[in-house]
Amino acid sequence: MDDAKEGERDATETAPLPFRAAVEALRAARLRPEIEIDPTRPPQRLAPYAYALEAAVVADDEDLADGRLVLLHDPAGHDAWQGSFRLVTLVRAELELEMAADPLLPEVCWSWLTGALQARGLSYGEASGTVTRASSHYFGGLAERPAASQIEIRASWTPREGLGGVPDTATHLAAWCDLLCQVAGLPPVTPGDASVVSLPQRRGPQSR
Repeated sequence: MDDAKEGERDATETAPLPFRAAVEALRAARLRPEIEIDPTRPPQRLAPYAYALEAAVVADDEDLADGRLVLLHDPAGHDAWQGSFRLVTLVRAELELEMAADPLLPEVCWSWLTGALQARGLSYGEASGTVTRASSHYFGGLAERPAASQIEIRASWTPREGLGGVPDTATHLAAWCDLLCQVAGLPPVTPGDASVVSLPQRRGPQSR
């Protein structure tokens, strides 16, 4: 077991029962085979208790999108969260240049996040975030590289707590992975989602 996995297990063993149950649900979640996911060291100052995962969407040995999901818990509650749990995420993917030029792209990407949560029947509140697109153009000794664009979604939301004050973190994780796959350009697997538009799947290696 590596240091990150050992450290996150030690941190959760002394945590309150609702947080431990929420973390165990994340660890036990079953996800799409294209998702490669591992625990990572969580931020230390955002909440008394935190657990973090990093994931990548990989198809044909190509990294199509990546992201990080952090579960925060404050047993005393948090006014800004309107609850005692909070999920915080970062999702990134390379874009085709023509897709990056779409003026509605930020609104569409935000709707993918809220749509993924709603499609899983999840109850949540206090959602907020940003959608950023960036373009890189290369000059001089790098002039042979093609121009590149990237989309980045940063967001957070409060999962509604169920029995025992524990949110359904496994389903929130599944919805987050749905978002990752959609940003990566993979087709949906849930029946009825065939009309959902995804980013065109990229070809060739990416540079990060």
